[in-house]
Amino acid sequence: MIRLRLYTTLGCHLCERQESLLALLLQSDYNLEKIEISDDEALIERYGVRIPVLADEAGEELDRGFEPPRLAAWLAERHWLDEAAWQRLNAGESEPREEERKPSGPRPAGRRYLL
Repeated sequence: MIRLRLYTTLGCHLCERQESLLALLLQSDYNLEKIEISDDEALIERYGVRIPVLADEAGEELDRGFEPPRLAAWLAERHWLDEAAWQRLNAGESEPREEERKPSGPRPAGRRYLL
């Protein structure tokens, strides 16, 4: 199983877009740990203007993974890219079909918004 971390905050529409793309483009099951940065000043300092930031188990990070070509290239480097899904996305399907969505877990509750 692929294990990933997503540095995010509540209400981040780019983070939601990246989650949607991950559900579409990853070729196998994965575990996405969402790290709420607003609870930690050090994380806000490091990631506040960069979220969403996706990290693999080795700690390699991807900024702007909500841009499909960047995410696809990052996944392909790790041999995790679902090539057929990437082809469909490039052919004009902008959102994952319902049967391709993978649950990513509950949203954190009680978090503050970053401004």
